[in-house]
Amino acid sequence: MSSDLEVSAAAINVTIPQALRWTDTRRGEEFQLTTLNIRLLPDGHLAVKAYGRPVGGGRGAYVSFPVPDEPELAALVVDAAGRAATLWAAHRGLG
Repeated sequence: MSSDLEVSAAAINVTIPQALRWTDTRRGEEFQLTTLNIRLLPDGHLAVKAYGRPVGGGRGAYVSFPVPDEPELAALVVDAAGRAATLWAAHRGLG
């Protein structure tokens, strides 16, 4: 395996537990945020955005929202990244 292989980012999607979900408004429409997209950047830092569905129903647009600076959400992000690292390290190759 080549150590100079460039991986630009790795990403995971994580369901936000019900107790940690919140709402936000975009373009006059209220969304309930249900999913985090967490990316591992090439420098080792994490980046995260939240996605969800319109409270009023329907599919709505696929738009990202910032994640509030809350200790419980930060812990969820770190725990999910650790779990993903464990899963990646244990991969069994292509099916």
